[in-house]
Amino acid sequence: MPPSPARHGLQQTLDAATARYVQRNPKSKALHDEAAKSLPGGGTRSVLYTDPFPLSLRSGHGHAVTTEDGHNLVDLLGDFTAGLYGHSHPVIQGVARHIFEDVGLHMGGTVAQEQLLASAVCQRFGLELVRFTSSGTEANLQALAAARHFTKKRKIVVFANGYHGSVLGFAGGQAAANNVDVDDWIVAEYNHLESAAKAIRSPGVAAVLMEGMQSAGGCVCGTPEFLACVEQTASEVGVLFILDEVATSRLSAGGLAGIHELKPDLKSLGKWLGGGVAFGAFGGRADVMAAFDARLAPDALPHSGTFNNNTLAMHLGHAGLTRIYTPRAADDFTARGDGLRARLDAATEGTRMHWTGRGTLMSAHFAADGDEARKLCDLLWFEMLEAGFWIARRGLVALILGTPQDALDRFVECVGDFVSRNEGLIALS
Repeated sequence: MPPSPARHGLQQTLDAATARYVQRNPKSKALHDEAAKSLPGGGTRSVLYTDPFPLSLRSGHGHAVTTEDGHNLVDLLGDFTAGLYGHSHPVIQGVARHIFEDVGLHMGGTVAQEQLLASAVCQRFGLELVRFTSSGTEANLQALAAARHFTKKRKIVVFANGYHGSVLGFAGGQAAANNVDVDDWIVAEYNHLESAAKAIRSPGVAAVLMEGMQSAGGCVCGTPEFLACVEQTASEVGVLFILDEVATSRLSAGGLAGIHELKPDLKSLGKWLGGGVAFGAFGGRADVMAAFDARLAPDALPHSGTFNNNTLAMHLGHAGLTRIYTPRAADDFTARGDGLRARLDAATEGTRMHWTGRGTLMSAHFAADGDEARKLCDLLWFEMLEAGFWIARRGLVALILGTPQDALDRFVECVGDFVSRNEGLIALS
C-alpha cells in the first residue's frame, strides 16, 4: 500500500504514485513505446491513453483482467459499459462457437437472425422499427439523418458535456474539434430547464439529442423535471426527441426511458447489446424510420454498413438480451449497483469525494477546481490499481454481471482506505 501523504502535498503524493506505477509496469511501458512507432500516441482509442503510458492488458476471464506485467485486477470498468457480460460468459462462448462452427462469418446477405434480434430489441425498448449499425456513434448519426429528413430542418440541440460518439462530443459546452456538422449544433445547459426549452424553441431545429444520464460526463443524472421538460417542449414545437440510451439501456428492463416513462421519437442503442462485439442500433416511430425503407426508392435514405447485420452481433446480441440480461436480471443488477453506490457514498461521507450515477454505472468526483480535481482522480486511479481494481482514469465504474460480492466489498474497503490515507488532501475545509 502507498504511504500516507500526511507530510506531503497533492503533487508530491501523485508523483510518488506515478513512480510506483512506472516501476510496477515495465512491460506496458515497453509495449507502449513500440506501439508509438506505428500508432499515433501509441494507441487507437484516445480514451485509453493515460500519462505516463497506458496499462496494457493481456487477457480477461469472467470479471477479471490480467496485465502484461502479470497483475490480476478486478474489472470494474466493463469496457466503459459495453462489457456487461464480462470476458468469458458461458452462454456467449457457446454462441460464438456455434457461429464459427455452424453458421460462418460475413454472409454478405440478409440473415434470419437479424429479424429475431430486431423483434427482441423493439419489444424490450418500445420501438416500432429498428435499424442496426456497427457502433453507437453510427446509430446517433443515422438517427440525426432520419430526423433531418423527416423535419426538413438542420439544427440539432445537444447538451454541454454530452457524448454521443467519437465525432459527437460536447465536453466543456463546445463541439469537439473532430465533430461533424460543426455549424449545426445548439449546445444547451444540462439539467437547466430554461436553457433547454429556449434552445429547443430556436428556429430551424430538427431534433434534440440527449442522454438521460451523461455517462462520459461523469454519470450525471437528468432530473425528472428536466427530462420531462425536454420531452414536452420538443413535442410542443414539432422537434424530434432522440434519447441516447447507448450506455443507459442496461439500467432497467426498459432502460432509463422505462424508469422515467419517457416516450422519445427515436432511441439510439449500442455497447452491451452486441453481446461483446461491435454493435449499434437506432429506432422508434415507424413514420420517421420509414425514411430507410428501400422499397420506397429512390426517395429512401441510404444506410449501408458492411457489419450492420454481421452474424456474430446478431446471434450474440440476441442470446445476451433474451437468455442472460432478461428484464428481471436488469432490474436486479440495477438494484445491486444502487446498493454499492450507497456504500461508496457512506465511505466518502464528510470529504470532498462523492459518487454520482444510477444502478451499475457510477463515477467518483472531487469537489475541487479543475486541475486539483483531475489530480485527485488520477491519484484514485493509481491507488486502486495498486489495490487490484481496474476502473477508468476519470473515475467511471461500470459493473460486470456476475462480479462476486466479496470483490465489491473489498472495493468499498479500499475506497475507505484511500479516504483515510489521503484525509489531508480531501478533507472538507
